[in-house]
Amino acid sequence: MEFAKRIQPLSSNVFADMDRAKGQAIAQGKDIIDLSLGSSDIPAAAHTIEAIENSLHDHSTHGYLLYNGTKQFRETAAKWYTERFKIPVDPETEVLALIGSQEGTAHLPLAILNPGDFALLLDPGYPSHAGGVYLAGGQIHTMPLLAQNQFLPVFNDIPQAVLEQARMMVLSYPHNPTTGTATLEFFESAVSFCRQHNLVLVHDFPYADMFFEGAEKPPSVLQADTNKELSIEFFSMSKSYNMGGFRVGYAIGNSELITALRQIKAVVDFNQYLGILNGAIASLNSPQEFVTKIVNIFQQRRDTLITALNNIGWQVNKPNATMYLWAKLPQPWSNNSVDFCTKLVAETGVALAPGSGFGKAGEGYVRFALVKEPKILEDVAQKISVFLQQNNH
Repeated sequence: MEFAKRIQPLSSNVFADMDRAKGQAIAQGKDIIDLSLGSSDIPAAAHTIEAIENSLHDHSTHGYLLYNGTKQFRETAAKWYTERFKIPVDPETEVLALIGSQEGTAHLPLAILNPGDFALLLDPGYPSHAGGVYLAGGQIHTMPLLAQNQFLPVFNDIPQAVLEQARMMVLSYPHNPTTGTATLEFFESAVSFCRQHNLVLVHDFPYADMFFEGAEKPPSVLQADTNKELSIEFFSMSKSYNMGGFRVGYAIGNSELITALRQIKAVVDFNQYLGILNGAIASLNSPQEFVTKIVNIFQQRRDTLITALNNIGWQVNKPNATMYLWAKLPQPWSNNSVDFCTKLVAETGVALAPGSGFGKAGEGYVRFALVKEPKILEDVAQKISVFLQQNNH
């Protein structure tokens, strides 16, 4: 059977590869400690579940949900954003409900790129960013994120020939997988660069709340583009509110970009069940102590795992944000993150994400997701210690 060429670049991704490796380890009798996915092990808040549960008994929520039915959610998201970042938002023209922010980042290139146009993407970066470009028939120019540049792209390194064919730039800070952060000044420079080169600026912002004690609150790209001239930002309920499985997010930004994305969405899907949006509304409207509690849990886990890894001789930098550690691999694994991760899960049951799965510049690293309790994370470090001793060749 012959398939479209556009799916050829999609044949492999980091999550599918590790899922196969985990399946093989399970078949061999291993108990898996899965730190390869950023899927929180902490439940959603009681008030979120209660709102969804109450909706289930209201038969008016059981039908298809079209755009106008998302009005209350869009108003709530706009209010939350305005209170948080002091930028006014029109819920009718500048907000779009999404089935997870990944839906938005993957579909937006269909509205922006013609075949052959370039998108400027971070390397390493989140896989759906590249997947959407491939499906749109676009080309990708990667912007390497290096430790010596604080995991920020260097815009001046982008070739002029690429810029002449480029239509969009995708950023995401706090950054998955590197845990890098960006300042408002950085975003101001990105907006200026995109304005100069007539680029749409896309900011994927799922870790808006996931910053730790002593770190500055992550800025919104719209604080650097206050008139929303060229920017769109994607938010998720998955991380701050532990609603990953409910698949709910939203976009805020330039009204023309919102309209274009809405047109793509209209031919792909309706919206999710209204009860899920009611749960998200309850989350956004409730006191945010729940979010603070979640962040404190991940900060404790960060500190526990870093200490445990340092104690076995694996020195890892302490991130200021996200729910991950981005760890440079020890010798002799420094140039083969896939082999390290597949062998590690086969021998120990510990599943990590190989850095190369996020892009060429991610080689030499692995990502730990802090999605287990501290005692389990300490056990992970001990398993890795034995693994490294047995595989020191």
